[in-house]
Amino acid sequence: MSAPDPLDARAPMARRPLPVPEARPWRWIVGVVCVSVVLLVVLVRVLVVERLWPEARVQALLDDGAMALDAGRLSDPDGDGARQLYEAALALDPDDMRPRTGLARVAGAAVVQAAAAVEHGRFDEARTALKLASELAAPREYVEAVARSLQRREAAGAGVDGLVAQAQAAQAAGRLDGPEDTALPLFRRALALQPDHAEALRGREDTLGILLDRARTGLRAGHLREAADLIAQVRGYDAGHVDLPDTEARLTEELDALRRRAARNLQAGRVERAVAEWRTLLAFDPQDARAQRGLLDAGAAYAQRAERYARDFSFADAEAQLREARALAPDSDAVARAEAHVARSRARHARLSPQLPPAQRRQRVDVLLREAAAAEARGDLLAPPGDSAYDKIRAARGIAPDDRAVARAAARLLPAARQCFDAGLRANSLARARSCLDAREALGDEAAGVRDARRRLALRWLAIGDERLGAGNITGAEAALASARDVEPGVPGHAEFARRLRAASIRP
Repeated sequence: MSAPDPLDARAPMARRPLPVPEARPWRWIVGVVCVSVVLLVVLVRVLVVERLWPEARVQALLDDGAMALDAGRLSDPDGDGARQLYEAALALDPDDMRPRTGLARVAGAAVVQAAAAVEHGRFDEARTALKLASELAAPREYVEAVARSLQRREAAGAGVDGLVAQAQAAQAAGRLDGPEDTALPLFRRALALQPDHAEALRGREDTLGILLDRARTGLRAGHLREAADLIAQVRGYDAGHVDLPDTEARLTEELDALRRRAARNLQAGRVERAVAEWRTLLAFDPQDARAQRGLLDAGAAYAQRAERYARDFSFADAEAQLREARALAPDSDAVARAEAHVARSRARHARLSPQLPPAQRRQRVDVLLREAAAAEARGDLLAPPGDSAYDKIRAARGIAPDDRAVARAAARLLPAARQCFDAGLRANSLARARSCLDAREALGDEAAGVRDARRRLALRWLAIGDERLGAGNITGAEAALASARDVEPGVPGHAEFARRLRAASIRP
């Protein structure tokens, strides 16, 4: 018997494969549905949520503010008080009047809280509520009425003597002014209750006298800004204090004396010192016209120095002076003229240097050495810049670096540079000491001696920075640290001092 033909329709049904349903269209439908859902979510977020979110956030803050107001939480540093919530809503939408209305309600509630606190003898709480009401511009007549009631109740409760005792204790502890529990605010509260209280008047006068003593000490130390702040502090408490006019007169005298010193220093060629003094004046009063004019004059002086250096072909020194001049007087005609002069000198030097015969070189060196000897005879060893014996010898060395006469002149001047450095350190004239140190190095002083001098100068700058930091002069301390690092980047102790300075800068 032969096997059945698979193509024969008469073959048994069990032998035929069953058809499989097609599943691919269903996968496409599911994919389209998922993509549609994702697009719908994105569109809802973009078109609805993101547009309505600010409004929803404002409304939530308003609701929370109303709840805090109803609960009596008018202000809270953590941000949960009614004031903070309404102010947050106002920041989100400054044109919305609802937060402003809420703040007005907070102000009214603060007046009510203050009155209730006065009634129940909670005087500190009453003062806090009155302060809040004033800050939120509550009606003045209501605030003043509650304040008068508070004053009467405190006086009736014999609170004056207690306030004076607290103030005297704060004064004895050196807590003179600041928070409400320091001496001067306590004396002020006592005198508001009883203006003729003898102990309070005497205590306030003594405390203000201490502040004025500190101001005068600051004036003697040259801390003008700190002294002026203390004087203003005293004036705010008692403009008629007996020692105030004298201290104010001293401040004026110190400012005038500093202006005169700066002018004299500039005239004498001590430009760096004059600039430092004028900057001190501008730190005290940025609108000081004489100090502003002084810095412009100093810029012109630096420009003149640049020209003198350029005449001797000392172009590195000339550029250094020009940088100082540009920093002080960038738009000055004197600076522009100096720049042009330096450029012309460079061009002339470029033309002459390759062509200058040996005889002319010798002649130029001899002229510079004679000028150096004349400056040395006058005592102008290292100053004024450009005309000193040091600058003339330096220019001669630039023309003839191996000349024996130039080397002898430099060796003769080196002891004077060392003495100048030591004198600058003794007098705490550190800018002068730095100039003398640079001269020592240029004149060929031994490397070990120069390194030791740099270390000594840098350590002196750190000591000055420590003094300024102790006096609260953060800016001055930072400048001293920068000077120390400029002299000797690895000076011992600079990293520790920098950490202390950073800690003092962020301290509240």
